[in-house]
This record gives sequence, C-alpha cells and structure tokens, in this order.
Amino acid sequence: MSARHVNFGLWYDFRNPPPSAVGFTDLYRACLDQIAWAESLGFDSVWLTEHHFCEDGYTPSPLVVAAAIGERTQRMRIGTNLMLLPLADPVRLAEDAATLSILTGGRFDLGVGLGYRQLEFDYFGRQLKHRPSLMEEGIDIIRQAWGGVPVRIEGRRYQIDSLTVAPAPEQPPKLYMGGMAPPAIARAARLGDGFLSTGGIGHDLYVQALEEQGKPRSAGAICAGNWSIIAPDPEAEAARVGEHVLYQTNQYISWGAFGPPEQTPLFPDAASAIAGGLYELCDADGAVASLSKMLADYPEIIDVHFWAQFPGEPVESGSRRIEYIAKQVLPRLRDSLRSE
Repeated sequence: MSARHVNFGLWYDFRNPPPSAVGFTDLYRACLDQIAWAESLGFDSVWLTEHHFCEDGYTPSPLVVAAAIGERTQRMRIGTNLMLLPLADPVRLAEDAATLSILTGGRFDLGVGLGYRQLEFDYFGRQLKHRPSLMEEGIDIIRQAWGGVPVRIEGRRYQIDSLTVAPAPEQPPKLYMGGMAPPAIARAARLGDGFLSTGGIGHDLYVQALEEQGKPRSAGAICAGNWSIIAPDPEAEAARVGEHVLYQTNQYISWGAFGPPEQTPLFPDAASAIAGGLYELCDADGAVASLSKMLADYPEIIDVHFWAQFPGEPVESGSRRIEYIAKQVLPRLRDSLRSE
C-alpha cells in the first residue's frame, strides 16, 4: 500500500483594510512572490476566496488571480475555497474554470459555496431563498459543460437547450463544495467531489452524510481550511497580530457568516476573538500533535491550508509563519503520514 499523501497549502483573500500605506498593486505583487517562494519551501497548494463590494478589497476576481498564480508556479495545485456559485453565471464559470485547467496543465480545482451577504445577492439580481436551487442547477450545468456534451437543463432557475461549451478541459477540475450548515454539508457529500471546511467545522457531519447516502468514507474528500496561528511563541504571535485577527473575525460575524448578525455578538477585543473564535494557538510541537490527530480522525482529508496572513498584516509578517510551518511542521507531518 502506498503512503498517504496530503497536500499542505496557503489561503489568500488579498484584503487590505484602510487606512493602509500599501497599494493593491504592491500587495498583489508581494503575494505572488510569496506564493512562488512558498512553493520552493514545499507547500503543495494555494487557495483563493471571493467576496464583493468590500472596502478592504476582499478578492472579487479569484479566477484572474489563479491564472497569474499558474504562471508563477510549476507544481502547486490552485483552488478556490470558495467561490459564490449562486451569484455566478454557471456557464461562464465553467468556461473560465476549464480555461484555467488548460492553462495550468490540470492544476486547478473549483470550490464553490452558497454565499450569505444580502448586498451581494441584491446587486447580482439573486435571492437568498433561491440559493439551494441555484447551487444544484449550477453544479449540473458545470459538470455537463466540462463533460464536452451540449448543456441541457430545464430547471427552476436555468433553462438551457443544447448549448455547446468549448473547449472542454482535458483534465476536468475537481468540483468541491463548502458550507457550515448541515444542509450545505450534506449537499457536498451528495453532489461534490469533496467538502471544503472552515476551521474544522463540519468534518463529522460530512462523514455522517456520506454514510447516510450509502457512500463509503473512502469516497469522500475534505480540503480543510485551517485557522491555526503557528509560531515559535504562539501567545506572543497572537498578541502581535491580534488587531488583524479581531478584524477578520468581526467582519465575518457582521456579514452573517456565523448566523444572523443581530444574534451573533462581535468580539470586544483580540484576546476574546482568539479564545472564542476558530483560532488555535500552536508552536511546532502543538501543531504537529493537533494536525496529526485531525488527519488520523479524518482520513478523508486530502489538503490542509493555512491563512497566509491576516487582513492588513504585512506580507513579510505572514512569511515568517509560513517559513516556520514549512521547516518545523510539514516535514514531521509528512514523515508521520509515510509511516502510517
């Protein structure tokens, strides 16, 4: 039996909260340099996420960024965790993702989710209550488009009669689905090639959903977005980046990521955000122990990726944690996986 392989990667949102002395041109260039450098350190994947109309510039065009990353890297897998499928034209998204697969030699995977911000749905002319049908019909359309057959669907949201979408990707991307609510996780088990998780939420529900649908656990796949702060002195690191962590958590709460904003209070300070949020403070020993347990408990996990830096944190600051993880954590995890 061959050794188990798990990819380890980085997660980017390209946020630049005001007031910032760094322009977006410099930020994007620095992040692309960082990604190419991280590949040389041994990272296997890079993941991008999507939102719109954010003052801090949260990535509105992840597929454009993915193409740039494809030109700067040789072997890294490039994925989205995640894009907002209900807001997209699924035919156009299928075309763009197929083009990315062609340009990168099959290194691109498409991860999608429902979304939750009313502002985004209002502008793009969608209704939040239609998210499940927009998602399910969108998945059907994308799979047909990638299969090289004329797209046909007579749905509640889309009606398409024999539309040819070309070129079809020679290596179709994996189609991953994310979410934190039980129905979204069950949908990922039913329709997706795998589940995109956030902060460890939903791993157990995903495995349960696979079993309820009569699928073996071996048929599942989890790409785990990890929120750990890993550094030689994690408490000191948390204090140093605390304002950025607080901003990240409270922004997601205010948007409704963790439930209705009026029912989910903001954290008053960085210490409470770290203690009560999705973050785990670890040095190398702690990270190896925690991640090894997670990988043992969930053999479905095929990728673990970490925030490269928190919103507004200088890129060089994130690079220090990246190098520490690459040199002090990943080799030990890979040795452990080889010895399983």
